[in-house]
Amino acid sequence: MLGINGTEMLILVVVALVVIGPKRLPEYAQKLRDLVRQMRRMAEGAKDSVRRDFGDDFNDVDWQKLDPRQYDPRRIVREALVEEDSAIRESKLREQSTAGSDKSAQAIDSEGSTDVADSAAESRPKTLSPIERFQAQTVLRDRSVNAPFDTEAT
Repeated sequence: MLGINGTEMLILVVVALVVIGPKRLPEYAQKLRDLVRQMRRMAEGAKDSVRRDFGDDFNDVDWQKLDPRQYDPRRIVREALVEEDSAIRESKLREQSTAGSDKSAQAIDSEGSTDVADSAAESRPKTLSPIERFQAQTVLRDRSVNAPFDTEAT
């Protein structure tokens, strides 16, 4: 309840007794009770209004999935990299399959032209996945030098 433990609640009650006084304390307790009840009614009214507005779609929403506390930035980045890796791998496989079918068609036509196709394929730059780029950069990194630190950015 609002991040207040038992000891803190007891201290608040004692402070309320001293500040408000024992004569007016029941009156303020009743006002607090009415305020809490009114807030609960307003929250339920808002929930009912949203349910009416969205209709059956409201019950189909996975609210756990939308909870911001469950988001881990490391997991999100890792999943994005894996998705990008799989997309790159699929495009490489498609290129290889089309290149393989082109090579077989050219081999049937003439033997000399396949050498030109092989040299053209080798001259194309290799597309690295993000993880492969990271691994290549890790090898090249000089570990004796610290990463640059910008004091104005913090």
